[in-house]
Amino acid sequence: MCQKDQLMKFLHSATMLTSLLVMGAFLAPVANADESNKKTVITFSGPVEIPGVHVAGWGVLPAGTYVFKIMDSQSDRHIVQIFNKEETTIYATILAIPNYRLKATDKTVMTFSERPAGQPEALRAWFYPGRNSGEEFVYPKSRAMELAKASNVPVLYTPAELPAEMAEPITSADVPVVLEMKRAQIMAIRPTGEDARLADVVEAPPADVETPAAAAPAAPAAQPATPSPAPAAEADTLPNTASWLPLLAVLGLLALGGAAALRAVERHLS
Repeated sequence: MCQKDQLMKFLHSATMLTSLLVMGAFLAPVANADESNKKTVITFSGPVEIPGVHVAGWGVLPAGTYVFKIMDSQSDRHIVQIFNKEETTIYATILAIPNYRLKATDKTVMTFSERPAGQPEALRAWFYPGRNSGEEFVYPKSRAMELAKASNVPVLYTPAELPAEMAEPITSADVPVVLEMKRAQIMAIRPTGEDARLADVVEAPPADVETPAAAAPAAPAAQPATPSPAPAAEADTLPNTASWLPLLAVLGLLALGGAAALRAVERHLS
């Protein structure tokens, strides 16, 4: 084969390889953290009381590691589920609403303080890493009154007749108890025992403030923390991957440059 034919074959191969790289970049899957369910791994250093609906015997979570996820968030009423570390068991399915009035701390879980000695802290809210608003949990009215008086802050409650516990975990958003949660009325009660307007206690997060977790500093890995004053928790979540656009632009320019060089060489050799 003459030198001219060898050169032409090499240029054709290089241009085809560059084109295949560009196509591969377009077709490659992008690995993103699933922010739709806001999965958060949380480790409690002490027992924590949770509202219903929980599996029988699990109204108080022992110290340990758990996974929090949003099961349904198609309305202002969010359905949060708590799993074991391996996500093989669902301990609770809880009614919550997003509340921007809550101020995030360095922890991903907020509990009610000023609890009587020897009693577990009660879960108040959960912050997804990188979010400024918390998912504030809703208690039955009688328990909300007790927590409001003990903690001296308003507590969300629902007058709906929701079961406190169930024999089996809830695995579908279409079961009657979850459907009842979605349409349940939510109110707030003050430490004085008086009802408060929900708008005076809860504020919806502004759209321009709710930044994705990928834009926030990375959350530390889940680990036990000192229970002062509440059982502390840290979160571990996956960041979103970087955009493919810069790579596609570079590969596209390479492909165009290769094609132009090939045409130039062909004209020169002819």
